[in-house]
Amino acid sequence: MVFGLTYSLSAPLIAFDLAARGLSEALIGANAAMHAVGVLVTAVALPRMVATLGPRRLILMSIGLSALTLAAFPVMPAVWLWFVLRLFLGMAAEALFVTSETWINALSTEKTRARSMAAYTAALSVGLALGPLILSLVGTEGAAPYLLGAGVALTAAVFVASPRVTAPHFDEPTIGNPVHFVRLAPLALSATMLNAAIETAGLSFLALYAVGLGWAEEHATRLMSVMMIGAILLQLPIGWLGDNMDRRRLVILLALVSAVGAAVWPLALGSAIATYALLFVWGGAFVGIYTIMITLVGSRFKGGDLVGIYAVSGLFWGLGALVGPLGAGFAMQVHPHGLAVFATLACALFAAAAWRLRGSA
Repeated sequence: MVFGLTYSLSAPLIAFDLAARGLSEALIGANAAMHAVGVLVTAVALPRMVATLGPRRLILMSIGLSALTLAAFPVMPAVWLWFVLRLFLGMAAEALFVTSETWINALSTEKTRARSMAAYTAALSVGLALGPLILSLVGTEGAAPYLLGAGVALTAAVFVASPRVTAPHFDEPTIGNPVHFVRLAPLALSATMLNAAIETAGLSFLALYAVGLGWAEEHATRLMSVMMIGAILLQLPIGWLGDNMDRRRLVILLALVSAVGAAVWPLALGSAIATYALLFVWGGAFVGIYTIMITLVGSRFKGGDLVGIYAVSGLFWGLGALVGPLGAGFAMQVHPHGLAVFATLACALFAAAAWRLRGSA
């Protein structure tokens, strides 16, 4: 949840703040890229860090770094130091992302693994929804949104530090370059990239898409919230299915449902009720792809291999977050329903890949 919160809070907040300080769009983009640099730097060292420090200590250090970094932004007078802070934020986010997924998967049993990962994915979606909610309540000016985000992170640290919480133990790191882990789990990494691409594209363009079709702005901005609510509430039923049927078939089914659902967006947007119902179900099915794929990874890989795959998944998440808005933006320039076309093609291509790579994770 803290990973989702720090990302969804910091990305728009820092952009607004830097714009208010007179920085150009190019410099604001360069600052955002430092987050990705932090992810890259950390991903390479994470398997060894998890084995050396242990998951509990690494998560607590990452949460502490996230909180301190967020709190430092509003009091840092030199703007060039914001690039260093953004680097630290990316490093902390990657460690949280990888270690938390590894933690819950390592302690799950095969009978309940999908439901455990569904709860994890729902928490991630809650975090992604909390960032914009905080900004809508306290605004983007001053230190308040930074400090509130830092406070939520520190609250999470209290739960992680509790001795009642069991932490897994990883003795030996697996040493391998990213290509090695891509070969181990190509489909899971593709699912991570797909999830990041469509989610960030939706955050950027879904409201604009609806406004372009005649929706009032205040109603259009609710659509992403409806989608996120579906993503949160429907994960546990999808997790139950993942524990009671063939998971690979379920992934293909969810991808096909997502592709068909996105294809009928243009028809549904003519009715508010139809749109809300469709996006609620679509959000759950789409995020369910990621839930079941990380469940498959956890059932197939253990120890250092699991950490290594999740470390590379952070890179793919960043790549998807970059490609998604760019691809959706270009598609919307070409066609009024470009966002729907982009989401349909992406989900359909993943469904085809999942069918072709049925024996891979």
